[in-house]
Amino acid sequence: MNASSSQPRRTASVSDLTYMINRHQSQPVRTGAIVSFTHMEALAKGFTKVVSLLPVFDVQEFAERYGAGSQPPNVVNVVLNIFEKDKTEVQWNNEVVSFINKHADILAHRGVRRVSILLCRRGQYPVYFTLRDNDGHWKEEQHIRNIEPALAYQLELSRLSNYNLTPCFVEAKQIHIYHAVARENQLDNRFFIRALVRPGRIRGSMSMAEYLISETDRLVTSILDALEIVSAQHRNADCNHIFMNFVYNLPVEYEDVLAAISGFIERHGKRLWRLHVTGSEIRIALEDKAGNATPIRCIIENVSGFIVNYHGYQEITTDKGTTILKSIGEKGPLHLQPVHLAYPTKESLQPKRYQAHLIGTTYVYDFPDLFSKALHNVWVSARKTDPSLVLPKVFLEPKELVLDEHDQLTEVDRVSGNNTCGMVAWVFNLMTPEYTKGRKVVVIANDITYKIGSFGPAEDTFFYQVSQYARSRGLPRIYLSANSGARIGLAEEVLPLFSVAWNDAVQPEKGFGYLYLTHDNYLKLQDKGSDIVRTVEINENGERRHKITDVIGRTDGLGVECLKGSGLIAGETSRAYDDIFTITLVTARSVGIGAYLVRLGERAVQVEGQPIILTGAPALNKLLGREVYTSNLQLGGTQIMFKNGVSHLTAASDLQGASQILEWLAYVPEFKNAPLPVRPSPDGWDRDIDYTPPKGVYDPRWFIEGKIDEASQEWRSGFFDKGSFQETLSGWAQTVVVGRARLGGIPIGVIAVETRTIERVVPADPANPASFEQRIMEAGQVWYPNSAYKTAQAIFDFNREGLPLIIFANWRGFSGGQQDMYDEVLKQGSKIVDGLSSYKRPVFVYIVPNGELRGGAWVVLDPSINPEQMDLYADVDARAGVLEPEGIVEIKMRRDKIQALMERLDSTYASLKRDSKDNAKTTDERTAAASALAERETHLQPTYKQIALLYADLHE
Repeated sequence: MNASSSQPRRTASVSDLTYMINRHQSQPVRTGAIVSFTHMEALAKGFTKVVSLLPVFDVQEFAERYGAGSQPPNVVNVVLNIFEKDKTEVQWNNEVVSFINKHADILAHRGVRRVSILLCRRGQYPVYFTLRDNDGHWKEEQHIRNIEPALAYQLELSRLSNYNLTPCFVEAKQIHIYHAVARENQLDNRFFIRALVRPGRIRGSMSMAEYLISETDRLVTSILDALEIVSAQHRNADCNHIFMNFVYNLPVEYEDVLAAISGFIERHGKRLWRLHVTGSEIRIALEDKAGNATPIRCIIENVSGFIVNYHGYQEITTDKGTTILKSIGEKGPLHLQPVHLAYPTKESLQPKRYQAHLIGTTYVYDFPDLFSKALHNVWVSARKTDPSLVLPKVFLEPKELVLDEHDQLTEVDRVSGNNTCGMVAWVFNLMTPEYTKGRKVVVIANDITYKIGSFGPAEDTFFYQVSQYARSRGLPRIYLSANSGARIGLAEEVLPLFSVAWNDAVQPEKGFGYLYLTHDNYLKLQDKGSDIVRTVEINENGERRHKITDVIGRTDGLGVECLKGSGLIAGETSRAYDDIFTITLVTARSVGIGAYLVRLGERAVQVEGQPIILTGAPALNKLLGREVYTSNLQLGGTQIMFKNGVSHLTAASDLQGASQILEWLAYVPEFKNAPLPVRPSPDGWDRDIDYTPPKGVYDPRWFIEGKIDEASQEWRSGFFDKGSFQETLSGWAQTVVVGRARLGGIPIGVIAVETRTIERVVPADPANPASFEQRIMEAGQVWYPNSAYKTAQAIFDFNREGLPLIIFANWRGFSGGQQDMYDEVLKQGSKIVDGLSSYKRPVFVYIVPNGELRGGAWVVLDPSINPEQMDLYADVDARAGVLEPEGIVEIKMRRDKIQALMERLDSTYASLKRDSKDNAKTTDERTAAASALAERETHLQPTYKQIALLYADLHE
């Protein structure tokens, strides 16, 4: 094939990524040959003849005309149709390279710069080998294996110029994976995955838009499958990148592309993140009805973990002939940048970000963006109930809290990653649906990439000051927990200098007497600090030694001073819970003092897979002398902490956890003693309630928030505004339901009763071979020790949050069995009274329709406990009393009173009783009368039992 120089200037040969044509030079005449053989023997016989068809190449003339550095112009394409017994790809590669090198002379004589070998097998994707002359030796261009040379430029490998590439060959031939190591930073290694989408045939009624979604989904699945395999060899690869290029025009709209990408993120998001894919790029040429093509690029980034940034660009050719990207809609970071701009290497924070991701958490400086994304989700949810809400331009304005020269906290804008200790804090100004102009919260966070998030004196002091800062302003305090407990330190400066006084230097197994410093090492240590160690000078066999008695260390925070700081922040957190709204997001492991801070702050959201523990599993195993626990999650995972009430909520991710905290904040005043955040609601406070609790068992949440009727599929409204109920502590003590809701837009605390029987599971302890899993059935409408504690805990939380409280009463009383009495049901029930007696907001106790309130349950809810704040209401169909009618009858209407009632109301019974005691009657007559009386009593007993029950019930 020939290309005349008179034709319009063409793009540089796509088979040669290094071949560039100088715009001031004419193009050479190119000649190519393409030939097909059935086996290697035929190739060996006919190859020389085929190459001889190319014109003879004059090196000197070509250099004079096109420049000394110009490469030969000709190419050879060989197709091998393989029908015989096959070989492996490696064997074929070695044989092909060897064959071409044997014919290097004739290839040079004919001006061949590139030879492409195509291996074709029946029913399989072809294999491409592209070879090039490299200083007299022909080698394969592995970077473009398995791709047509004419399409190689579509991989845009020139954009990887900042990296050294190693191709990774996989089973899927249309997927090209490159392991890349940054040229200037050997620690920056990642995978670049490139794939070309070729034209396919659409069968049936599938639309082009549906094909786009299907093909993208299929290709991404194949890419991730391949990445799973190659990533096993490079575990530290991070910031992996996917590039998909549709090499033909698609008659679809931009909206169709957006729909495909939306589904792509939804279906593959978790797997992409697990494989450390932080960037994806899709290039598509959109074709309109007139046949005009518009190339666009869709770029998706998720560097921090849960904040997906999407930007669309159109490729535009400038007046100078270069191609740049122009944003579609909101301007993205690549707006007006060259299309083939090289991919940058890792930013400075990425290694820390990767370190945090390996632990399973978000990097600390990514949390402002995370909360901003969560706040956006909250607004989207709020607009579903109130479409009049207008989304703000900025959802969150963070100001970092740092210590100034006087050790006073100051709000500043500081570059991320400049923290000098393992604790970071901000003041977030949140634009929420309740406070559209902003509300402030104080956020404290561990930096788990700094000394594994441990608490040292500097961290403790900073935490204390930030918490004081929040309390002094009455602001809510959010703690992002990701730590390793109190810092355990050793004086590293002493470690390489001390010596050991062996009992026998030849036999160290006989032990030693003490540790000491030689005089020279002692002087070296004195130069670093005068009080690093304390020693006693001794003379041993004429040697001057400094016996070490105490190691203090050059830096503060190697010993009990860390524990002293832990006590400081524990006390501060306890006071903060009493003073302001506190809540914790357990975003990574929380150990020791970290676990105590979670509990002392009371309200906690625990991310799945992140334990709350006092001591790690390996340490406990060593203490127990055997391998008992295999994971920290056995000790403090959500299956433990959510079930025992330490964690109020659980979240699948940090983003969901942040969203739950923001939803919780929606019920909390802006600052201490501020008015409640009332939000307009389409559900008025004086509307009718559609759902009425039945006499039997039911889900109490239906009465709280409403439900869809199973028969009519219509919505039956509950007591509170639709969609406003947020339940907490749902994993613990499930016979009581607690949470927060809105009534006419007003935030209110809610406590309700479960009427169904609940199964409580107590797990077996692996450390105790005699223990076993227990399944305990707990009846509804009864307070057990755990549910009484849960009720009291909720009351204390609501009181500190400044919320009014509604208690939907439907209790038959407290469980008073031996086990429950031993488990302190009396103590926990008393806490309910403690909470209500000190409640500072209105408390409404409402005995629900068909509900009941009896005995001790009435006592702990009676309005006389706090008459200024409490009111008691009962539905017309509700019941209340000291005991249930059956119990009253057993105690107050025993057999003698039932008999007296029969004698008074039943003449036959009265007559028989008189006859049985009439001395005027004979003994036989009295005996017969007594027998008839007993029969009459047995006959009347069921009826009079019902009369007694009705009479007792009428007292309610």
